[in-house]
Amino acid sequence: MRLGVLDVGSNTVHLLVVDAHPGACPLPAHSHKAELRLAQLLDDGAIGPQGVDRLISVVQEALQAAEDKGVEDLLPFATSAVREARNADDVLARVRTETGVELQVLTGEEEARLTFLAARRWFGWSAGKLLVLDIGGGSLEIAYGIDEEPDAAASLPLGAGRLTAGWLPGDPPAPDDVRALRRHVRTEVARTVGEFSRFGPPDRVVATSKTFKQLARIAGAARSAEGLYVQRELKRESLEGWVPRLAGMTEAERAELPGVSEGRAGQLLAGALVAEAAMDLFGVERLEICPWALREGVILRRLDHMESV
Repeated sequence: MRLGVLDVGSNTVHLLVVDAHPGACPLPAHSHKAELRLAQLLDDGAIGPQGVDRLISVVQEALQAAEDKGVEDLLPFATSAVREARNADDVLARVRTETGVELQVLTGEEEARLTFLAARRWFGWSAGKLLVLDIGGGSLEIAYGIDEEPDAAASLPLGAGRLTAGWLPGDPPAPDDVRALRRHVRTEVARTVGEFSRFGPPDRVVATSKTFKQLARIAGAARSAEGLYVQRELKRESLEGWVPRLAGMTEAERAELPGVSEGRAGQLLAGALVAEAAMDLFGVERLEICPWALREGVILRRLDHMESV
């Protein structure tokens, strides 16, 4: 069957269309993205009228794309930007009334668990104990375990978009602001390390998300055009060398780096600070980039439920 996943995230609204059935690898058939940056449209903790109107318009565009591509079943969900908005219930009600789409709001822990499921399926059982890191626009997800359900999962308010909007107003940012954000990020990550370290060291550390992919690319990983199955990694040593360089660049200069999109360039420094802190505090020297993430996790969970019926 042809499934569609509609992901209303903090940065983008992304429709992923796949051909899938239980027991098979979901095959991507179409991708439709619109940059929305909901995390930056929050006004006093609420999504303002213009933001809601734009969200509804983008969801309607995605619905049309899903119809055009013959999607049989649409799985719509929203993450931290909607979850944490003061007017989330009103926003969800307007989306439902005007588009017919019932957005499922995932908790941070659900995000972490579904992303972990996707990484586990991608790397398989031979990967052993997995530590999975994911930096989104609004939050950082961490999960660890040896099964398909992680033994520990956490979500921290350390998304690249959120931190950029709240901590790094300059272009390039002021050194004092960068240091203050670095301290804040490391304090937040350090609070969670003990929850995971009691399970022992992981056999493999993997990362998902656009932020990690772009950091790996500027550090020398293969281009996306070379395909999903090319192994890509990010070494802490390389990342530590890039952080001060990114801090000294303007947004326009970062956008000229290989693999960095114009829409994400402004968030790259904050994302790098979060990645560096997570790798350092969890004792990670290198990690592998996983092509699958939350959207694939949602698809896999849906297929599992179909198989069990």
